[in-house]
Formats: sequence, C-alpha cells, structure tokens
Amino acid sequence: MGFIAYLILGLIAGAIAKAILPGKQGGGFFATLILGVIGAMLGGWLGGMIFGAQMDKFFSLSSWLCAIGGSLIVLIVWGLITGRSKSKAD
Repeated sequence: MGFIAYLILGLIAGAIAKAILPGKQGGGFFATLILGVIGAMLGGWLGGMIFGAQMDKFFSLSSWLCAIGGSLIVLIVWGLITGRSKSKAD
C-alpha cells in the first residue's frame, strides 16, 4: 500500500475510532490524520505480529480492522497523556 493510501486509511480509521470512543476527544482534522496514521501503522504492526495479518491491500477487511484497532489504542493513550477524561458532563 502506498503512502497516500496510508494517509487516507489513517484519516478514516482515526475518524471511526473517535466516533467509537465515548466522550469528547480534542483535535481537528490534522490531529485525526496524524493519530489515525500512527494508529494504522501500530495496528498493522500488531496485526502482523500477533495474527499474521497483511496490510498490503487498501480494501482488505484485515487492513481496516487493524487500522481502526490501532487508532483506538493510540487515541486511548493520547487521552491518558493529555489528561482528557472519557466522559465529561457539560
């Protein structure tokens, strides 16, 4: 998969991960892109190590599941680092 495909996959996976997690996560388009790409790379690495998943095809279900899972992990860690709470009453 090429660099542009990783950017697109990371952006979409980051947006899906933000929608899945409860509470309000900060960050806009670029934060979602960066965290999503990092999550896609982490998910691809973990998926390859644990399950033997291949991240070579953009439309592969394993690519999407690994990228979304990695993005969820990155968003949770990012929330812990920045001190954002999961649920915040407004």
